[in-house]
Amino acid sequence: MQVAVIGAGWAGLSAAVHACQAGHRVTVFEASHTPGGRARALDITLADGQTTTVDNGQHILIGAYSATLALMRSVGVDTDSALLRLPLVMQYPDGSGLRLPRWPAPLDALAGVLTAKGWGWGARLSMLKRSLRWQWQGFDCAPQASVHDLCRGLHPQVLQSLIEPLCVSALNTPMERASGQVFLRVLKDSLFGGNGASNLLLPRTDLGRVLPEAALAWLHNQGATVQLGRRVRNLQTTVTGWQVDGQPFDAVILATSAQNAASALMEYARTASNSIATDIQTWCRTSAALQYEAIATVYTQATGARLPQPMLALPSDGTHPAQFVFDRGQLGGPSGLWAFVVSAATGEREAMAQAVCVQVRAQLAPYLGDTPLQLLQTVVEKRATFACTPALQRPPEAIAPGLWACGDYVQGPYPATLEGAVRSGASVAAQLGR
Repeated sequence: MQVAVIGAGWAGLSAAVHACQAGHRVTVFEASHTPGGRARALDITLADGQTTTVDNGQHILIGAYSATLALMRSVGVDTDSALLRLPLVMQYPDGSGLRLPRWPAPLDALAGVLTAKGWGWGARLSMLKRSLRWQWQGFDCAPQASVHDLCRGLHPQVLQSLIEPLCVSALNTPMERASGQVFLRVLKDSLFGGNGASNLLLPRTDLGRVLPEAALAWLHNQGATVQLGRRVRNLQTTVTGWQVDGQPFDAVILATSAQNAASALMEYARTASNSIATDIQTWCRTSAALQYEAIATVYTQATGARLPQPMLALPSDGTHPAQFVFDRGQLGGPSGLWAFVVSAATGEREAMAQAVCVQVRAQLAPYLGDTPLQLLQTVVEKRATFACTPALQRPPEAIAPGLWACGDYVQGPYPATLEGAVRSGASVAAQLGR
């Protein structure tokens, strides 16, 4: 089949690669000159005036991202070199929190809970009992239940130091509004998954080199056509398939954001036949109902400063907004380059950046010392993820005959993650021609 993939984010690249592997002839259209979508490379200026490449937002992967890791390997990425693999750690600057040993699952999780620093026995037993209950219930709950409902009665220490940061990092939604069902699926596949599933996989380089650049090179080698900087202007149906800007295709995969996909489809629906227009309008209504959460990444530099480990959790509140900090100097980047992540971010960019600088001096002063801290850049993705709320209706992959959508927002068991995006692309590619 002749297949058009519109969008070269992680979902679109996954769809294109899997479609090529299935023997289809693929053309990728990408409006930007940089592939990767919301997980792409970004150049920033350091304190000494030099330029380095980071990400438009700090991301991590976990060992349970089986589809993402398989895709990376299939396009020639050495995952051991590209990613630093560490046992799950959710520790704070004072050393408190959870740290799993390098043991087989589920013994690693059991040992991590029993030895969590700063937790009393009440907190440890509370987490163990609740974990057993979730396992006994098959990691399932009522669709309407929030993470807050799910964790009612848990020890406050567990809620504050483990559940809240896990929820906001995985679902990018505060636990009071986050889906309990999706959160349990994340726990099942990661913390209570197989050996290595809970491991943290920290990129040693910018995200562009982790997957998008390798995927584009692989597609070129397979004879696929990739057009960067090419915005699609017109989508039309024909007797035998579809046309993208007048070019004929048997199938079209929309791998753009939900908002962009819905905007393009509503424009097309005005001239489409009644049967197709109805399908498209139904899809667009579901897509338009999605709400979004922002993620901010604040980059700072204090040359020579070093954190005790590559990633730390941070106590977060209204005046200290960041939940995590990454020492990119320990991940192959410049010395003292730190990335602070503010999930479910609210407020103005400048105020948020200044609040993070205050947070650094309040919580990380022992590692900063007398080294001056310089604010480099603040990146805010206002529509970073959909709000992963209980009983959320997400748009399906199939839109109309021969027309598909893929992305981290379509129907699926996962929140808006790289793994969700990659799986969605693979799923659509597998359905082509059926």
